[in-house]
Amino acid sequence: MARVSRSKTSESPYRVQVLDRAMAALEVLGARPQERSLVELCNALKLHKSTVHRLMMVLEQHRLVDKNPDTGRYRLGLKLFEFGSKAIGALDLKRHAKPHLNRLLQEINETVHFCILDDGQVFYVEKVEPERSVRMACTVGSRAPAYCTAVGKAMLAELTDAEVNSIIRHWGLKPITKNTISTATELKAELRAVRTRGFAVDDEEKEEGLRCVGAAVRGHSGKLIAAISVSGPAFRVTKERVQEIGQTVMRVANDLSEELGYQPAPLEMVRSSAS
Repeated sequence: MARVSRSKTSESPYRVQVLDRAMAALEVLGARPQERSLVELCNALKLHKSTVHRLMMVLEQHRLVDKNPDTGRYRLGLKLFEFGSKAIGALDLKRHAKPHLNRLLQEINETVHFCILDDGQVFYVEKVEPERSVRMACTVGSRAPAYCTAVGKAMLAELTDAEVNSIIRHWGLKPITKNTISTATELKAELRAVRTRGFAVDDEEKEEGLRCVGAAVRGHSGKLIAAISVSGPAFRVTKERVQEIGQTVMRVANDLSEELGYQPAPLEMVRSSAS
């Protein structure tokens, strides 16, 4: 029986009945390859026909289920395949990245982050830290604004102006510290500088006393996949060390990109070899 267990969910203060029912419906559809009728779903979920019908309409609108126009029966939708593919891709990407992150940690001896850009925000996929690390708020699975982080700006620099504008409209540019970039004009000028030098810098823009340097990771098509950064207290990651750290981060990011099938342009190869 795929019905959500009352004993498992009633104890949680965050239980949302409609989500419980939606997940139960997806589990019923995924339990066998054959399509299910509305009556079969009602029987499995022990819910009234009108309730299940409304639920399936919403799931269909979001492409989480498909309805066979000839039979009226339901099956899992391709949106779930898209989610699953992204999740598997992220896991595989993490496996490829880990040796490079560890190497960067050994070279710089500061915290290393590996992130992707998800819905215009930075999503932290992996983090490796030295023993002397100053504990930071960002953890694996957490999110941060893109405009005030080194990894975020490194990834934004890989996007078109239209894509950057869309992210700005959606999330805004709220000042977090006195150094945070808070206008679109400033941000676009910063992204041009990132493209020129090949790496991005968070100069205490997200957290006072913390400086970060990041570079983009690209795939075989040349498009953005992720970004790597080194973060540490400003008294250790000094402004004088930014160029040196930036070259190292960029070299490691390029090495990972090449492992993922990316062929760097001649200018990028010159930048990387300069380190």
